[in-house]
Amino acid sequence: MDSDSRSKKEKTLAISKSIETGERYPWSYLDSRRYVQHNVNLRDGLGAILQFVDSLPPGTSKVTPVRAFEDGDFSFSHVQYFLAPYGDVAGFEVHRWENGRVVEHWDNLQPIPDQPNPSGRTMFDGPTDIVDAHLTQANKALAADFVRDVLIARDEHAVARYLDGDRYISHRPNFGDGAEELRRQIRGGGADELVHSKLERVLGEGNFCLVMSDGSLDSKHAAIFDLFRLENGKVAEHWDVVELLPPRSEWRNDNGKF
Repeated sequence: MDSDSRSKKEKTLAISKSIETGERYPWSYLDSRRYVQHNVNLRDGLGAILQFVDSLPPGTSKVTPVRAFEDGDFSFSHVQYFLAPYGDVAGFEVHRWENGRVVEHWDNLQPIPDQPNPSGRTMFDGPTDIVDAHLTQANKALAADFVRDVLIARDEHAVARYLDGDRYISHRPNFGDGAEELRRQIRGGGADELVHSKLERVLGEGNFCLVMSDGSLDSKHAAIFDLFRLENGKVAEHWDVVELLPPRSEWRNDNGKF
């Protein structure tokens, strides 16, 4: 058993931050015997992720943790990276824990645009405080229903059930705030057409929920990780990270993205 007193979410942030600092101790949180990798660009096992980190030019990486959460055996975080030669990247990191060690890992990564979205919002700004812990399960159910009814079914009429009037704060690049902007997003038919096809996993803590979905961006296979902030039984705010996936023949492991 691990005697480290830090919470799972604190350890998840420490793992990410070690990419910048070069500290090796956080990598001891990963179970070297059975570390299952769902990043399809990396081979399975602990060695591949350590090799990737070692391949980054020393002293060039920057890691800025923004939000972190914990849900049972899972911890997940919202992180801003600068990784040479990839540039500025938005990411979600998800870890599953057993006996004090990470045994499974999912992530989603997207280049950060140069400009804020039409409402002046970035992929990271907004509230970070976790409240309403007693509503975690209810909020997870609400977030899942929203994704199924609005984003997967693409039902414009369902939008009104989940929002407080026109209030909908959006951090998605190229889309602004408000119910009509959300309807425009699900209506599609233009550049950056995002299609949610299948809900894969829902995680949450208090007023924040992360929903992981399979889908497409401009007809190209993509993984979609949506973070929602819930307030008074409504969807109040949204962040996402959308990663285009390579062809199945190019995946480096057989674990699947989800």
